[in-house]
Amino acid sequence: MTEKPIADHPLRYALNNELHARPFPELTAPCRAAYLAIKQPSGAAKRDRAQDRAHLVALLDRFGAAHPAPEATHHAVSLGRSFLKWEMHSEFVSYTLYADGVEERPFDGNAFDLFPKSWLAEAPGVVISSVLVRMETADFATSSMPDLSQKLATYVVSESLTISQVVDGEAVVASDFRIDENGHVRFAIVANTGVSQRRLGRIAQRLLETETYMNASMLGFPVARMVVEQTDEMQDELTGIYDRLSEDKSKDSSTLEDLLGLAGRIENLVSRTAFRFGATAAYAKLVEQRIKMLREARFDGRQMISEFMMRRYEPAMRTCLSAKARLEDLSARTERAADLLRTRVDVENAEQNKQVLKRMDQRAGLQLRLQETVEGLSVVAISYYAVSLLGYLLAPAAPALGLEKYQLIAALTLPVVLAVWLIGKRVRKKLK
Repeated sequence: MTEKPIADHPLRYALNNELHARPFPELTAPCRAAYLAIKQPSGAAKRDRAQDRAHLVALLDRFGAAHPAPEATHHAVSLGRSFLKWEMHSEFVSYTLYADGVEERPFDGNAFDLFPKSWLAEAPGVVISSVLVRMETADFATSSMPDLSQKLATYVVSESLTISQVVDGEAVVASDFRIDENGHVRFAIVANTGVSQRRLGRIAQRLLETETYMNASMLGFPVARMVVEQTDEMQDELTGIYDRLSEDKSKDSSTLEDLLGLAGRIENLVSRTAFRFGATAAYAKLVEQRIKMLREARFDGRQMISEFMMRRYEPAMRTCLSAKARLEDLSARTERAADLLRTRVDVENAEQNKQVLKRMDQRAGLQLRLQETVEGLSVVAISYYAVSLLGYLLAPAAPALGLEKYQLIAALTLPVVLAVWLIGKRVRKKLK
């Protein structure tokens, strides 16, 4: 069967559709958005994704909206006057509702009314990101920069306010990255008059992704603190083992057992935290990329998003990286200690084996000398029996030779002994 060229392969079209089926939304300001990201508390990467789709279908059925395909990982549909965009990610699912118009009072949370509380209570996970976005327009050519800055400052908490010009000055975005009394993070976008719908959609999407990936990466921070606490304890234990290595050689075997037990606990901790640390690093990289894509510029001397991240977010990520590095270093040091101790134990065993072999050699020498003595005695014994037999055999012929029996036996003794000795020597030579 001839394989299809890659250009005509179904996989190529599947991948191409996956890449292009999630376009940025086309938004017309003024408008608002409500965003949710839901993640299972543990084992999210291996979760039953059918539960996520079932939860989405439950929301769509409330509005009589069309269902997604059975194996879909994204879905976009109108819900009354709003537009819903649903996406399934590796560890979480996200719901974004876009609605025309803005509230009279900024961020009053009306956009979240389309997410029923009973439906949220049945979510297969917990909310890790909840965001409100307010999008307006202004003519930057005629607007006063200080007035616009002051207006945006009233939307959020001024103490942690960030305001930036983004996308080559096409829009101004503001946020305080704080959770309000309703549990939402707030973003305000003021776009220049005439900005394209797709560009406005890209700005909103990148802000939402920045917040979500930041929260997802922060899931590694509690793990990092736990790792730091445990590595401190195991570090002290390893130091004690090194002290025992340098002081007492008589307990090397028990020390090796303790060291191997410590190494097992360390590797277990490495195994349990590897995925979360890897995911944290990946999410942090995505946060960095999304902020770069915004192409920030300073606005009215205010703090930019990148500066806020550098001051408040990056230390947490550095803590995660430091915890991972400390754990890896502790694992490597434990392995070196185990190698050192094993080497010393092997040297001691080799010395003991040397002494055993030396004693075995001494015993072998003694056995050889004993064997030679026994062989000498055996020559005498064999010769005695041989002479006796020959004496009985040749005794009738002794009178004919003019010899007495004892004279015949005396004449046979030396030749017989010599013959037995020569035969034994020849046999030993053949055996060697």
